[in-house]
Amino acid sequence: MKQDTVSRLRPHCLNFVELLAQNIALISPTMTAALIVPLMYGTVGSMSWLAYAVGTVMLLFVAMNLNQFAKRSSGTGSMYSFTTAGLGPSAGCMSGWCLIWAYLFIGIAGTTGFTVFATKLLAAVGLTIPPVILFAVCLGACFVLAYMDIKASQIVGLTLEAISVLLITILCFIVLGHHHFAVDTTQFSLSGFSWMNLGLGVVIAVFSGVGFESSTAFGEEAKNATKNVPRSIIWSLVATGAFFVFVTYTEVFATNGYSTTLDKIDAPLTVMANLVHMPYLALPLCACAMASFFALALSCMNAGARVMLAMGRHGIFHPVTSATHLKHETPHMALAVMAVLMFVVTSIFKMPVFKLEVLDEFNDAGTMGAFGFVGAYFLVTLAAPFFLKKRGELKVKDTVWSVAGLVMLLIPAIGSVYPVPTPPVNYFPYAFLLYLAIGAARVVTLRFQAPGRLKEIRDEVHSQHAADLVAPSA
Repeated sequence: MKQDTVSRLRPHCLNFVELLAQNIALISPTMTAALIVPLMYGTVGSMSWLAYAVGTVMLLFVAMNLNQFAKRSSGTGSMYSFTTAGLGPSAGCMSGWCLIWAYLFIGIAGTTGFTVFATKLLAAVGLTIPPVILFAVCLGACFVLAYMDIKASQIVGLTLEAISVLLITILCFIVLGHHHFAVDTTQFSLSGFSWMNLGLGVVIAVFSGVGFESSTAFGEEAKNATKNVPRSIIWSLVATGAFFVFVTYTEVFATNGYSTTLDKIDAPLTVMANLVHMPYLALPLCACAMASFFALALSCMNAGARVMLAMGRHGIFHPVTSATHLKHETPHMALAVMAVLMFVVTSIFKMPVFKLEVLDEFNDAGTMGAFGFVGAYFLVTLAAPFFLKKRGELKVKDTVWSVAGLVMLLIPAIGSVYPVPTPPVNYFPYAFLLYLAIGAARVVTLRFQAPGRLKEIRDEVHSQHAADLVAPSA
């Protein structure tokens, strides 16, 4: 396999729609509708829609801080590069370290979600295939698409997710029509409401909404990046947040009085189809969910590889991760690393020592990935006013945006550890902290082994951000 001697991605090949596709595929609204709403209902109850509304507003604060960077400069590396520009290379390294963790585990959630629904489809025709084989099929196909052409992979992801969301939306309107579009007043009652439960619900909402920022990893490949990347961030978050509120309200309404409560239902969309006497929708819904989870795994592989490539260029990871393919202009080595890591981690937990069910792997991977996103969001939100101050553009409202974002990020940060979750989730924060310690050790090693390297990274990132745009877009 040939590779370019210069680490070069295909420039200006992704338009606004394709950048939006990347974000929406990684957010994966189908994932929330198919598997996460019952988990939310078990935590918050009938006010689940409110947790999604609050979670979306919270993430909008993060998005506003993120766009302080995205509307002024472009490049590959997402929040790793942005945090470096604001807080320096040490904090930037930790942000990139968080992102690799986040994209890895959310990608694993996509892989296991694909396997859950692929297994259901195969069972319908009397076939059984071991989960590990399905993991390999999903990740192998993702790698081939991502390796061959970033534009094609984005179009595939958008098409798959759009078909899935359209079918789910149609089902929701059928359900509401079945109830004559009556208003479910119990979902607007404060009976049994708990602020603590709402905080835990926001943690789940963050899990549902993470990925809205992933288009920032494609600045080098985006057309008119300083305009289209910020737009894709806001629109993907607003559109999916509205979808989450709508589909959650509908699922809670549809299952009121059902023999099994929503939090105990593992296929709420199928139940909804049966309740409106349309059981023939079960298999199409299952196929759409499988396709959506495939798009999620693909988008995570693409985004994670580009963060890895940027860090490889700076010598934080092995230089081989910064290689790009001569013909396809894709980060083929970083993509291969992401694919192998996703397969190995996913397969390990099917070994006899763990014996996790695939659905349990999905839930655990999503929780683990959320830690990485919260860490990266916190750092980039903190970095925004420092970045603006260095440019001489800091205003009072910018500081207010940053402080508000940091305060709101405390909700999922605290909610993920208190009240103490049940095993094994209570051990997840310690696993993440151990991972962060390894990242910090890498930064310290760089300081000793290559004392001038961090300064070179700082100068290179500052030079990039200074050259991209003289003045911010309106």
